[in-house]
Amino acid sequence: MPSNLSVRQFLLDISFDTLPSAVIEQAKVCCYDLLGAAVGGGRSAPASIITRHAQDHFAAGANITAVQPLLGGESISPVGAALVGATMIDALDCHDGQREVKGHIGCSMLPSLIAVLESQLRPVTGRELISLIVAGYEIGTRAGLALHGTVTDYHTSGAWGAVNCAALTAHVLGLNEEQFNHAVGIAEYHGPRSQMMRNIDHPTMLKDGSGWGAMAGTSAAYMAAEGFTGAPAITITADDAAAYWQDLGQNWQILNQYFKPYPVCRWAQPAVAACLTLRLKHNFDPSQVEQITVWTFHEGARLFSDVPSDSEQAQYAISFPIAMAVLKGAISADDVYSGFNDAQVRDMIGKVTLMEGADYNEVFPAERWAHARIRMADGTEMVSEPHEALGDPHKPMSKEQFQDKYINLCEPVWGLQKSQQVLAYIEHLEKGDLAGLLALIRS
Repeated sequence: MPSNLSVRQFLLDISFDTLPSAVIEQAKVCCYDLLGAAVGGGRSAPASIITRHAQDHFAAGANITAVQPLLGGESISPVGAALVGATMIDALDCHDGQREVKGHIGCSMLPSLIAVLESQLRPVTGRELISLIVAGYEIGTRAGLALHGTVTDYHTSGAWGAVNCAALTAHVLGLNEEQFNHAVGIAEYHGPRSQMMRNIDHPTMLKDGSGWGAMAGTSAAYMAAEGFTGAPAITITADDAAAYWQDLGQNWQILNQYFKPYPVCRWAQPAVAACLTLRLKHNFDPSQVEQITVWTFHEGARLFSDVPSDSEQAQYAISFPIAMAVLKGAISADDVYSGFNDAQVRDMIGKVTLMEGADYNEVFPAERWAHARIRMADGTEMVSEPHEALGDPHKPMSKEQFQDKYINLCEPVWGLQKSQQVLAYIEHLEKGDLAGLLALIRS
């Protein structure tokens, strides 16, 4: 049966030289996709609030090297930087995820990993950074699968994100086996096992708990280093969790992540895809749309269906992104920040009717489906085929679509030249290093 040592040994053994080329390339995509989400999310109210909060409450002590948050700013503790970076990425719902985990791995992992690596004041090659990003996806995905497979409640990503961040931080800090075990145990115990559907029913800045998970997990490793003890992490050590860890280092879970073309909940995106197909195929006049009926799975239909009053409701909505898809054929960060104030959008939202599809419910969460029917003012009806969202492993986005998404998120903040420079650096990250990447990001 796998133990904490097997996870620790995986971290000790992982090497850039033995990683499959597809895994390396996927790690780079994950890196710049998360960075784009951070830049887009940095414009949000949650990002501003959490940055001030960390500056006030997470200053570095005498024995800790202060670091800047992911995108730069006033230096704080690595724990604070993890909190800020993960909250910033989570603030704009366009980061990667995994269908069976029903949540996200990279959001909490990347800012925590970078903050702790930077605090060590040693050179970090791009090859090492890529290897640890891969390790984070492998450990984090399995921790999430084990949690879902052994606990009936549906918890947010921060729950398994905490365990993942603790494991990576413990590794970077060079903790011994006993300390490593305590670190992941503390993180599992303190991790935010918050009920995801509460934020679906009441969208707020809490989002997916990733910020608090990053903070709890990063902190857990520092606590273990100082002698704090924790109960065993049962999502790793329990008998009923063993199956989720048996293929660690063999089956690369980073290749099973999905990516979002639009900054709204993944559960809404099959419906968006169905409506976009009808818009492209029939080239109809949106002003003549009389009714939009969408059939999807229960959790998707449970998303916020009224007119959003803020960005959080817009991102966890389903009728709003459907309306944007019909009206504009796309959904941007600007749309989820303020597009719901447009009179045409509000009117289109009122034309959306949601229905549950029994067949779609049966295959969730491994598959997420929706189809749409649009009726025009003249009585014409258009019905789509069942759709999955673009960006799943078997329905990938193209390289051009990935890069367009990244540029669309970063250019309004960084400008085109800097956005392209950072992207080019990440695409050849194995030839660079962490310091060079952060210098570009924070310039």
